[in-house]
Amino acid sequence: MFHRSERLLLRPPWPEDWEQVLRGIADEGVVRNIAHAPWPYSADDARNFVQLPVDPMFPRFLITRARDAALIGCIGIDSTDGEVEMGYWIARPYWGQGYATEAGRAVIEVAASLGHDRLVASHFLDNPSSGTVLRKLGFEPTGRVVERHSCGRGEAAPTAEYSRDVEVDWSEQQQAA
Repeated sequence: MFHRSERLLLRPPWPEDWEQVLRGIADEGVVRNIAHAPWPYSADDARNFVQLPVDPMFPRFLITRARDAALIGCIGIDSTDGEVEMGYWIARPYWGQGYATEAGRAVIEVAASLGHDRLVASHFLDNPSSGTVLRKLGFEPTGRVVERHSCGRGEAAPTAEYSRDVEVDWSEQQQAA
């Protein structure tokens, strides 16, 4: 599955993408904010990641810049404890440029087109920027803070939980374009 937004192309990972994935994620500041990525992140981890099977109902995308195909990060939805969870990471050179928000909007559109009616997400408390992104995307705090294991940290850390209904206002999307 592919999805295009204003500046981005979201596309599936391919085996030949492993080196770009490694360059983007092999940064402790990135990995420590991802629950499932190990630290240090190795070439084998990147090779394994790009070869993972993808469930069509729970797609995972590489976030690439449409104008030059630069790898910005990764975003997707997955089934977690019976809920549809959105997760993402952005490579450090692209932080603070609105890419996470733009990719998040695109994934919400994909989730709606797949028939998902609710998304959940979370962020580690020491990563408040992700909370800002989630609120921009219409996620609302649930009021729950829970410990979640982070492979990159090697321990559990507190996370704030969020949720949102997946109702895309297509007329608003048209006006933004």
